[in-house]
Amino acid sequence: MAKGQERSSNQLLVPEAGQALDQLKFEMATQLGIQIPQDGYMGFIASRDNGSIGGHITRHLVQIAEQQLAGGAKLPQA
Repeated sequence: MAKGQERSSNQLLVPEAGQALDQLKFEMATQLGIQIPQDGYMGFIASRDNGSIGGHITRHLVQIAEQQLAGGAKLPQA
């Protein structure tokens, strides 16, 4: 786990997805031209940049869900 993440109160619903979500975060940052430090600590990145990364991740995950729903996949029950 990267420095700074241990303080997060966010809990993953599927803990096994943590590594994939981190990879997605780095991919989205790269697409936006935002350099994430090697140690993974994002405390020095502007809030606007972090928001952009989060927005792109959300759009990407919604797109994946829409494609799965269009293919007839069922959503998990909460």
